[in-house]
Amino acid sequence: MHFQLNEEHLMIQRAARDFAINECLPGVIERDEQQKFAKDQIYKLAELGFMGMMVDTNYGGAGMDTISYVLAMEEISKVDASIAVCMSVNNSLVCWGLDNFGTEEQKKQYLTPLAQGRKNGELYIGAFLLSEPEAGSDATSQHTIAEDKGDYYLLNGTKNWITNGNSASVYLVMAQTDASSGSKGINTLIVKKNWPGVAVGAKENKLGIRGSDTHSIMFQDVRVPKSNRIGDDGFGFSFAMKTLSGGRIGIASQALGIASGAYERSLQYSKERKTFGKEIAQHQAIQFKLADMATRIEAARLLCLRSAWEKDHGRDFTLSSSMAKVFASETAMWVSTEAVQIHGGYGYVKEFHVERMMRDAKITQIYEGTSEVQRIVISRAILK
Repeated sequence: MHFQLNEEHLMIQRAARDFAINECLPGVIERDEQQKFAKDQIYKLAELGFMGMMVDTNYGGAGMDTISYVLAMEEISKVDASIAVCMSVNNSLVCWGLDNFGTEEQKKQYLTPLAQGRKNGELYIGAFLLSEPEAGSDATSQHTIAEDKGDYYLLNGTKNWITNGNSASVYLVMAQTDASSGSKGINTLIVKKNWPGVAVGAKENKLGIRGSDTHSIMFQDVRVPKSNRIGDDGFGFSFAMKTLSGGRIGIASQALGIASGAYERSLQYSKERKTFGKEIAQHQAIQFKLADMATRIEAARLLCLRSAWEKDHGRDFTLSSSMAKVFASETAMWVSTEAVQIHGGYGYVKEFHVERMMRDAKITQIYEGTSEVQRIVISRAILK
């Protein structure tokens, strides 16, 4: 058992850290306030190879492992979780799903530009469309319909809470084809945003990750060729669950980064702020907070890296990814709340960043499977 990153991992970590500080930190408060999607920063991430990190180089990817992805996600999330979630969705849900289950033609047509993050000089990213007004944690209750018309599907319905909703060029859409078959009657379809009948709803005005491009997407009589179905007929729900297991590593890493960023700012602040004639880091109450922060973050980091290692070695990572997500997300919420407390009144104002981190942390307990859903997954695994 080795607890040391290799030189390649360290290089990727440094590159991600430098990018976060030099490219993501400038303007992060303004992007949050204005709900501005960081298009320029995402495009530069693509140039670094960070939008298709785990995709084979034959399909435009960087050919990196999942550990590299976790390291990069943590560093980006320390500074701007909104940029990180865009990166996570494109890597974990869209590119990984196409890479592992798409046909050769689907990979050439869609995966290659998605992994590169650009096409014809323009930003080219994807989105994962599972959630609906009545299908959140209960993902089997799909009301979006893909009616089989022979050589194509006729797609109708609405999807909610879609990350990259307006900025994506390609959607992976889960839709019900045969309601009588329940979850086995669901298919995943590749849909282009610019097709007739596709409409983007208003941007959601959110508590946190406000720079993330979150919209509802509507489909009205959209013709989707059968060649754009991923996998066999009825594979859609299995595709979503398999893909989300990997996605949880990404969100766990995002949560880890939020926690790490809040901790690092708190540690620095505690050495600068003085009360009663000495730095607050000299007060035991603050020391204990910092000690607990550091301990929980390290535990979350080890869970994330373990799950990434299992994924890279072809092992079943369903349990470990759920453990990583539930623990890291709850760590992010706790650490960021304590960070605000350590900063006192300054923690409540935007220029010190930790209030934004606290707001950003909350969603990690909700999307890509709530903490309650993760505990269902974990309990089923340990009780079988």
